[in-house]
Amino acid sequence: MIQTFSSTIRRREMDAVLTCMVDEKIGPGEINARLITTVKEFFGVAGALALRSPDIAIKYALMACGIEKGSKIMISALAPGWQLFAVKEAGYEPLILDVDETTACVTPQIVEEGIKNGGRLLILHEPLGVLPDFEPILALGIPVIEDVSQSAGAMIVEAKAEGAENSTKPQSPAKPEETPAEVKGKKAGTFGIFSICALEEHDVITAGGGAILMAPGRREWPSLKQLTENLPGIQMLPDINAALAFVQVKEFKRNEVVRKEIFNLYNRAIMVGKNKTFVRDMEYGSTAYSFPVILNSGFKDVKQYAAKKDIEIVSAFSESVIGILEKMKENLLEEQKLDYDYSNCKTAKSLYLRTALFPLYPRLSRSQVEKISKVLGTLP
Repeated sequence: MIQTFSSTIRRREMDAVLTCMVDEKIGPGEINARLITTVKEFFGVAGALALRSPDIAIKYALMACGIEKGSKIMISALAPGWQLFAVKEAGYEPLILDVDETTACVTPQIVEEGIKNGGRLLILHEPLGVLPDFEPILALGIPVIEDVSQSAGAMIVEAKAEGAENSTKPQSPAKPEETPAEVKGKKAGTFGIFSICALEEHDVITAGGGAILMAPGRREWPSLKQLTENLPGIQMLPDINAALAFVQVKEFKRNEVVRKEIFNLYNRAIMVGKNKTFVRDMEYGSTAYSFPVILNSGFKDVKQYAAKKDIEIVSAFSESVIGILEKMKENLLEEQKLDYDYSNCKTAKSLYLRTALFPLYPRLSRSQVEKISKVLGTLP
C-alpha cells in the first residue's frame, strides 16, 4: 500500500538527531539557535523563535499584537483544528470564516464580512500550499498573522522577475537552478505582522512537533523579542526536534523540486478525468503540499477505488476547524449545542466532505508515481 504521507527524513536528518542524542544535548540550546538563523535566511524575516507547539506561537503572536482579551479573532473553517482551541485558550473568541471554492482560501470579501461581525484580527491560513489574494486582504487594515505551515517556500513573484509573465502557466519539471531562491519576490511568511510555521507531523517542514514564530519586519521584532525575553525552557523547541527541522529547512528546495515534478505529472493526469484540484500558481506561487483532489463523487467510493490499487488516500480537511467541529457535533447530546457557530461556512463544509489527498513526497519511486497518475485519471 502506498501511504498518503511519508517522512522526507533521510540520512542527513537522522545523523543530526543522533548527534544530539550522543552529545546528550536534547533540550533547547545551540541547535535551536542555529535553526532560528537558518529560518531567518530561508523566509527573509527580521527575527524568529523556535517554540514547542503552535499553540504557544499563537499565544505570543496575539499578545505582541496587543489585541484585547475577549476580542474576535478570525480563522478559516479549513485551518488546522489546533487554531480553534489555541485562540480560545489564549482568551479570545474565534470567528470562523468560510472559504472560496476554487482555492480553499478566505477571500477579501469574506474577511470584510468578518470585520463587520466584529473580527479584530485575521489568522491567515494558506491551505495545502495555496496562497491567498494578499493585497486586498491587507488593504482592509486589520492585523494579519500568517500561517505558513503548508505554504512555506511559496512566493509572490515580482512583476519584472524573469519568468513572472508565465507564472500562472503549468510548468515543465523544475531544474535546481530554477528554484524560488533564485527568483525575486515576496515570500510566504512575510505578508503579516507575524507569521507561524507549525512543524507538526504532516506540515511541509516537520520537526515531529513544534512551531516557528516569525516577525517579518524590523519594527515588529523588538516587541516580540521583549515579550519573550525570559521564555521558559519548557516553551522552547528542544534541540532534538530542532536538529530535524534544521536539516529539513536546508533540504527544502531540493525536496520541493521533486515534489513539484510529481505535482505537475498528477495535475496533467487529473485533467482527463471528472475531478479537479484547486486553482494555484503552479510555478512559484504555491507549495506542493500533497495532492488535493476535489471529488466529483463520494469520498468513500473513491477511497475504496484507490485502495484496490494499493493507494491510500485521506480526507484533506479531517483535522481542520470544520472537521473537528463536525465530529464534536456528532457526539453531542440532543439538548446540547456547540460553543462555536460555523453555520455560514457552507463552501468549507462541502470541501471538507469532498476533498481527498493523494500521496506526494520525494521518496515515491517512478513506478509509484506512474501508478498514482493512472488512478487519478480514472477516478469515479
